[in-house]
Amino acid sequence: MARSRPSARRGAPAAERDRRWLALVIHLTFFVLLGAALVRYVQRHGGALPVLVLAGALALVYGFGPAPGRLAAAGPSDGVRGRPAAVRRPSARHVLWLCVLVVVWATLVALAPSFSWCAVPLFYTALRTLPPPAAYALVAFFTGFVVLAQLRLAARFDLDLVVGPPAVAALALAVFTAMDRQSARQAVLIDDLARTHRELAATERRAGTLAERQRLAGEIHDSLAQGLSSQQMLLQAADRLWDADPRQSRAHVRSAASIAERSLAEARRFVHDLAPADLAEGGGLEAALQRLAARESAADRSVRCRVDNAVGAPALPGHIQAALLRIAQGALANVREHSGASHAALTLSYLGDQVRLDIADNGRGFDTAAAHGPRRHARGHGLPAIRARVRQVGGALAVESAPGDGTVVSVSVPVHPASAKADTP
Repeated sequence: MARSRPSARRGAPAAERDRRWLALVIHLTFFVLLGAALVRYVQRHGGALPVLVLAGALALVYGFGPAPGRLAAAGPSDGVRGRPAAVRRPSARHVLWLCVLVVVWATLVALAPSFSWCAVPLFYTALRTLPPPAAYALVAFFTGFVVLAQLRLAARFDLDLVVGPPAVAALALAVFTAMDRQSARQAVLIDDLARTHRELAATERRAGTLAERQRLAGEIHDSLAQGLSSQQMLLQAADRLWDADPRQSRAHVRSAASIAERSLAEARRFVHDLAPADLAEGGGLEAALQRLAARESAADRSVRCRVDNAVGAPALPGHIQAALLRIAQGALANVREHSGASHAALTLSYLGDQVRLDIADNGRGFDTAAAHGPRRHARGHGLPAIRARVRQVGGALAVESAPGDGTVVSVSVPVHPASAKADTP
């Protein structure tokens, strides 16, 4: 399930690249047609100054318009959930630019009908800039103007000149409309896919939490609860027989103590089973951090893990391994949710009688003074939870960050015989 997330994220950028590529091709086509028409006019009619000036003006006006990607990104699929093209709101600057472009083109075609072919890429510009009704009206104007200019130039009436331009306009309009609607449908599908993935992930988390709660409830009922109930009955029986039959009372007490010992063993097993799953898979803290780094890496974020001075280092008690792994999980959760970082690094270093864990990222950072202020929130993956875990293992926490400079969270934990005793529940 988790592997489908990157594909959903790549869908929208891929569609955007396709639109930008199409816009670039249309722009290049316009300049190719304009240059060909200019060469054809000069070869047949010489270099009339007004036509040359208008051709240059048309190239300049078109060139100083929006970049190819700008109009391409203004299509119907740019909004939320594939917003229909009818809601496009062109800016006043774009409308003014398009009006000047149309006026210059119309004047040029009136003087030299050879430039009428430039109307084809202008169809695309009109359809990308204006809402559909206005765009369709402008395409009709382009088509009618081309027909009139060609008929004026022809020596006699030619049916091809009347049918050809409308047919080309209709074909271009149909292709654009089909692509536009397909792009909108793809945007809706991508959004639906991402939302469905989030809902499925949330459902799986809830189902997993419920299943774990039910498992623990059954385990506690079948072991600890039953043991406590038996102890209660034995102690009550011993209390009733304390004066009448001391020997039997002591037997009940010894039985209750034996049950308490077994219940304590069950409690210790529960604590061991509730240790982080990455540690339970084996390989120690180093392997668990490697698995965590691999799991936190994504298409837009890389996480690497490095271990220094591991050769000959003392074995860490289980509670210190669990605490350091939970701290790394919490710090990487902050990186994922708040930093916007593209790279993060976990570094585990063994330094004699202490172990150090550094979590660094190249994200947006934050004001550490504000983080210590009265408005900080004790979030599950926040710094307060990390500080609490560090205090539990007698370690020290240092946070270095500044807005725009990334963040480094450093945790140093002493490793000595006293910590090994704390490993016993």
